[in-house]
Amino acid sequence: MKKLLITSISILFSVFLLSGCAAGAAAGQEGKIGLTDGLGREVTLQKPGQRIVSLSPSVTEILFALGAGGQVVGRDSFSNYPAEAAAIQDVGGSMGNYSVETIASLQPDLVIAAEINTPEQVKALEDMGLTVYYLANPADLAGIYDMLLTVGKLSGREAEAEALNQSLKERVQKVEETVAKAETRPLVFYELDGTDPAKPWTAGPGGFLDELIRAAGGENAAAGLTSAWAQISIEELLVQDPDIILLGDSIYGMTPDQVAGRPGWDGLSAIVEGRIYEFNDDLVSRPGPRLVDGLEELVKLIHPELYQ
Repeated sequence: MKKLLITSISILFSVFLLSGCAAGAAAGQEGKIGLTDGLGREVTLQKPGQRIVSLSPSVTEILFALGAGGQVVGRDSFSNYPAEAAAIQDVGGSMGNYSVETIASLQPDLVIAAEINTPEQVKALEDMGLTVYYLANPADLAGIYDMLLTVGKLSGREAEAEALNQSLKERVQKVEETVAKAETRPLVFYELDGTDPAKPWTAGPGGFLDELIRAAGGENAAAGLTSAWAQISIEELLVQDPDIILLGDSIYGMTPDQVAGRPGWDGLSAIVEGRIYEFNDDLVSRPGPRLVDGLEELVKLIHPELYQ
């Protein structure tokens, strides 16, 4: 009887150990992350990144928005938001030049690149044995939500990404409800670079800015151009005669007074009516959660009457 009891206990113990091993193996398998990146490459992580290098301001912003700022050990030179990012090791990026040696010295378990990075830069990092995930720029707000979920998976912050997406969608819905009350759709010219006032750079059709201007209850004065980023002639701008001018290049020092003083611009309705506004271009040029901040700011400038 005693021998039978010992044998039974041994069998049960063995089953318990085998079950534990199987569970551990399954957990290990489940811990792996396999995703196809923006270059069509299959990228596999054994676990979510804990030492992450961000090569794009948008990626840095997303990681902090998801609560993963403490996991970021390196960031590009242009990552200036949030303020806490300044304390993180700068790995370069000016004129597209990154310090591969600095990145490697940080011993990252994940490098997240974006479309401001080239496939050649990605390969150079991979050749050093680093795991690199390349994020393609989303084309619309729906793509932003998917992008946040992807970064959430890569950083082990999926729950936070889901919660952030829900919050952003609710804010967008509120904007839609507000804009629905508007009685007009003003024509908006968004200036990206007015260095050459005879042919300033602007946001054409098919890009984020075009979508955001329309979502904010306006119409894009450059919608008839052939690309998302293009130059518009002063002649075409005079034909369009925008009601509002937004200066995304105010970040580089452009002011409403400078625009109002340009030769040939004085007849534009936006200038006659004094509707020239500085705008924080970072809010709408970086694909991330602050795009919704930008959308909310656009509505206030395009339809101030809805907030009176």
